[in-house]
Amino acid sequence: MKIKLLFACLLPMLSCFAQVPYRQASIAESEMKANYKTNNIVSNPNTANYDLTYQKLEFAVNPIVVTPYISGKVTSTFKALSNMTTVTFDFVKALPVSSVKRNNQPLTYTQTTSNELIINLGTTLNAGTSATVEITYAGNAPQAQESFTRTTHNGTPIIYTLSEPFGASSWWPCKEDLTDKVDSIDVYITAPTQFTSVSNGLEIGQTVTGNSKTTHFRHNYPIPAYLVAIAVTNYVVLEDEAGTAPNTFPIVNYIYPESVNFVENQLQVTVPVMDLFESLFQTYPYAAEKYGHAQFSWGGGMEHTTVSFMGGFSRELIAHEMAHQWFGDKVTCGTWQDIWLNEGFAVYLAGLVIEDQDGAAAYRDYKQSEIDFITYFPGGTVYLTPTEAQNSDRIFSSRLTYSKGGMVVNMLRLKLGQEAFLLGVNNYLNDPEIAYKSAVTTQLKQHLEDASGMDLTEFFNDWVYNQGYPRYTISAYNSAAGQVKVRINQTQSHPSVSYFEMPVPVRLRGNGGQQLDVVLDNTFDGEYFVVNCPFPITSIQFDPDNDIISKSNSATLDNQEFNTITGVKLYPNPAANMLYSSFENDGEILKATFRNTLGQVVMTTANDNSWDVSTLASGVHFITIETTQGIATLKFVKQ
Repeated sequence: MKIKLLFACLLPMLSCFAQVPYRQASIAESEMKANYKTNNIVSNPNTANYDLTYQKLEFAVNPIVVTPYISGKVTSTFKALSNMTTVTFDFVKALPVSSVKRNNQPLTYTQTTSNELIINLGTTLNAGTSATVEITYAGNAPQAQESFTRTTHNGTPIIYTLSEPFGASSWWPCKEDLTDKVDSIDVYITAPTQFTSVSNGLEIGQTVTGNSKTTHFRHNYPIPAYLVAIAVTNYVVLEDEAGTAPNTFPIVNYIYPESVNFVENQLQVTVPVMDLFESLFQTYPYAAEKYGHAQFSWGGGMEHTTVSFMGGFSRELIAHEMAHQWFGDKVTCGTWQDIWLNEGFAVYLAGLVIEDQDGAAAYRDYKQSEIDFITYFPGGTVYLTPTEAQNSDRIFSSRLTYSKGGMVVNMLRLKLGQEAFLLGVNNYLNDPEIAYKSAVTTQLKQHLEDASGMDLTEFFNDWVYNQGYPRYTISAYNSAAGQVKVRINQTQSHPSVSYFEMPVPVRLRGNGGQQLDVVLDNTFDGEYFVVNCPFPITSIQFDPDNDIISKSNSATLDNQEFNTITGVKLYPNPAANMLYSSFENDGEILKATFRNTLGQVVMTTANDNSWDVSTLASGVHFITIETTQGIATLKFVKQ
């Protein structure tokens, strides 16, 4: 997506969000790389019958040539998943293929208007067996998709690629599928000798022939098509080292000559950010190769594996693209519906860099700006519908995929606690079914549940799959010496969620700077909590560290006791058929309201002190009992 198009959409909001939309939107716009407003962002079912195992990519490009000319030879080895007589690759018809060979023998093929290259294998390839085909082509890569670009910087020509979500097929024959990563690649880039070439993995060597130079890169980790990239211009190479022995690795930066003096200082944050991420999420996933950056002409960045393409070098952008090496590259979202697994974690980790380097106050401000951006509109989900996942604008929504995704990750940390959260996320990253492969939202949920022992179904329903955010009204009063009662009420911005269940942080303050922070596990409207507090409170503050997506909240000190009663008991609990109540004090029951864990009313009665619950669904329920003496809300389990 072009930055001017996105920016035009965001201009009316700028005064409301300060710099928030620009910060996340400038990252989002360049990660929406190709096929702007494409309505066909789905994997090609005709490529589902084979597994790519290796590709040798040989490209010849010349930035000096006025048209974006590319010639290529792509050799692909694949294993049949079912019997095959043809093999299909994603490839634009605008780049004409001149030959296809198998075992050095020519094969017939067809390039279709639906941008498929269909190759006749000549014989049946049985399931479980492998074959290798060599595809030769040349031409002008389509510029409308902006996946293969020729432009200039400071008067010097540059060629670079940018393929997310489905733009790789506009410059090389590939399989654009998130779940089938090619196991390893070799990339050979031939260009005029005055230019430096960049690609994924380690540079193996260079060969000069006349006025041309061929640079060889090898990447020995699985990689999806959209993360394969090349760039060619007159780069200056700046090197550093990161990691901890024995897992040290080079940092290789490819910078425009005119930018070196300015950018070199900005790049100094790279190693400290890498150190932070390695301390949280273990060794950099590609430590056997390299990490680094290549300057290019977009306003944001792109997390190509082992080398992020960068339009600028702000600390936040460096952190965001580096975070993707774990979240997006090592573990790639399994569908575009799950894109928040890539972008939400990258936004969250970039925020942790602010906390680490600037302190808690700066991090609080950062989270508040994210919340302000998210809550500007009342709806919107983190997880995409199938229809939304066919639109680039929605996939790379800066408000929902990026900012809300990042804050949802932060709220998972709040709910689970730091230790269980990190354990669950690291187990997710290192699961052999996921690592260097792909994952969907339910797999993250399962790992977090396993690490914490919690059932996160309600959380994911509220915050990931459904829409909106809560507004909290919190009241508190000094109920007794050393004791405070707190009541939490909530309304929701969108009807898809009946109640947002969350641990709610509150800060109790007293005279002389006295302060007590507590977290109240709020599950229903009107719930009250008795908090042991060693001082009389003079004020209460909701969510002091800005950890919860919410808006227009209030927290006030009451001068009178809430109309609540204690000493109410339910028995038997759990109950299969009849549920009974008893009271320590006299009182007449006026009404009883039963709610499920979603906050939905499932039964109401009047003037009863026992209830037939046999028709209720099994599981946890809440009963609010209104009496002449006050109100009590209790939990019981229906067997």
